[in-house]
Amino acid sequence: MIDLRLLRDDPDLFRASQRARGESESRVDDLIAADEARRAAVQAFEALRAEQKQLGKRLPRAEPAEKAELLTRTKELSAQVKAAEAAATEAEQTLRRAQLAFPNLIEAGAPAGGEDDYVVLREVGERPDIDAPRDHLALGEALGAIDVERGAKVSGSRFYYLTGVGALLQLGLLQLAIAQAVEYGLTPTITPVLVKPESMEGTGFLGEHASEIYRLEADDLYLVGTSEVPLAAYHSNEILTLDGPVRYAGWSSCFRREAGSYGRDVRGILRVHQFDKVEMFSFCPPEQAHDEHLRLLAWEEEMLAKVEIPYRVIDVAAGDLGTSAARKYDCEAWVPSQGRYREVTSTSNCTTFQARRLNIRYRDADGRTQPVATLNGTLATTRWLIPILENHQQPDGSVRVPKALQPYLGGRDVLEPLATA
Repeated sequence: MIDLRLLRDDPDLFRASQRARGESESRVDDLIAADEARRAAVQAFEALRAEQKQLGKRLPRAEPAEKAELLTRTKELSAQVKAAEAAATEAEQTLRRAQLAFPNLIEAGAPAGGEDDYVVLREVGERPDIDAPRDHLALGEALGAIDVERGAKVSGSRFYYLTGVGALLQLGLLQLAIAQAVEYGLTPTITPVLVKPESMEGTGFLGEHASEIYRLEADDLYLVGTSEVPLAAYHSNEILTLDGPVRYAGWSSCFRREAGSYGRDVRGILRVHQFDKVEMFSFCPPEQAHDEHLRLLAWEEEMLAKVEIPYRVIDVAAGDLGTSAARKYDCEAWVPSQGRYREVTSTSNCTTFQARRLNIRYRDADGRTQPVATLNGTLATTRWLIPILENHQQPDGSVRVPKALQPYLGGRDVLEPLATA
């Protein structure tokens, strides 16, 4: 939810943001009109209510002749106040719907354009020179690490089992992420995976991403696609004490319908309905959000370095940001079998957008309550197994284990194919 005061003061700033996102500028005017209509409706209601109160004070002291006139006016006012209150309530609801549908103001410097208009900031690491690289599924099946056939048998397409070293790799990766998070002072958290509608709406996921979310209609609860949602809602309707950023690292299973991606990346575990993830989340004063965003990105890159994966960092274009983000950086790992980079982490600065929807505030230096800024970033997820297996594969089908992960696999430095594979 955007700052209406800023919208009133500088509507052209929001028009420019909409242009950069490739969205209609007319929505700015629609929101301004809804805001003005609400203010006018509230003002009309309050004026009538004030007159009603004044008449209520005059009645006991009025002369009989005047009292009859006042009673008539009181009766008229009662109906007018009731109608004005209903109009103010309707205008308030109309404004809220318009606010909830309006995307965040992009951060200065974010690239304009759509999905293909990102800017590559840097490439890190050396891509391995592999003749005829096997993909992660072929490697995983040979290692006894991934079983999509039985996953489909039990649950349907885009489900899978991680078995043996595959399970150990994922658990090791996520534990490594939690260990790094704790090292940097983040509070480790295991979050709920079912949330109320207000939590999902508050983080901005019931707009353009609603089709990707699983909903349990009987309970009116949603399965989370990221622990960003329960972490953001953790402090909803609270006033925080912020000496600096308050940071969490949430471990959860995540669920996505992957609506609209039918036929794309269906092989293996790239686009699946269930996966595990460690997500960083930060609450901080708005003026610290830009630097905090770069800090989260640096921690993501540190994790990628630990598992020895070549990657690049991109500055995501405004039209590909999503509703809540003002700016987003992705880290994309090199995938040898595809000969291209694929996203494995994302970190977003959501400024005060989510906090306004979830009513999360802090007290500034003057003691006034203000909305906090919220930021999120992926520290590790199941998808990382793809570049780990593919970049560390060897000609005989074995896979080297990055040094940082070896303690989680019993000290093994190489994973060998099963004899029956």
